[in-house]
Amino acid sequence: MSDKKNYIETNSPEETFEVGRKLGQTAKPGEIYMLNGDLGVGKTVFTQGVAAGLGITEHINSPTFTIVQVYESGRLPFYHFDVYRIGDVEEMDEIGYEDYFFGNGLCIVEWAERIKELIPAEAKQITIEKNLEKGFDYRRILILQMPSMKSTPTQFVRKEEM
Repeated sequence: MSDKKNYIETNSPEETFEVGRKLGQTAKPGEIYMLNGDLGVGKTVFTQGVAAGLGITEHINSPTFTIVQVYESGRLPFYHFDVYRIGDVEEMDEIGYEDYFFGNGLCIVEWAERIKELIPAEAKQITIEKNLEKGFDYRRILILQMPSMKSTPTQFVRKEEM
C-alpha cells in the first residue's frame, strides 16, 4: 500500500490562499484535514482559502482560545479547530469533538499532532513549511492522503518519512 503525496510550492500568501481555495472546492462531507506547520507559516491564510472554496464569506480567524469555530454558511459546514492550547485530550470530549469529526462537514485541525490519538486514519495530513533560502514568502505545502481503512475514533496511523 502506498501513500499519495503531493507537494505544492507557493511564493506569496495569495498563492497559499489559492491552494486552500482549490482544496475547499473539492472537499467532501466528513473529511478531516490535519494542518501542521510552525507559527507564522501561513496556516490561517491556507484555512481562509479552504473556507473561500466552500463558499464561506465570513472572516476566518484561528480559534486559538475557543478551540473550535463553526461556519455554516458554505456548501458544507466547516469546523476549524486550533488545539495548540489543549493540555489533555479529554478536553476534546468536553467540546464534543466527535460530533464534528464524524459529522457531515469539513474539519481542519491545526496542531493535530497534539491530539493524534483522536484523529481517524482517513484524515489528510497537510504540512506547510517555509524555506527562507527560497524567499520570505516561499512555502512548500505537502498533502498526504492516507489510504482508506476502517477506523475507530481512537485509531491513528502515523507514517514516517517515505
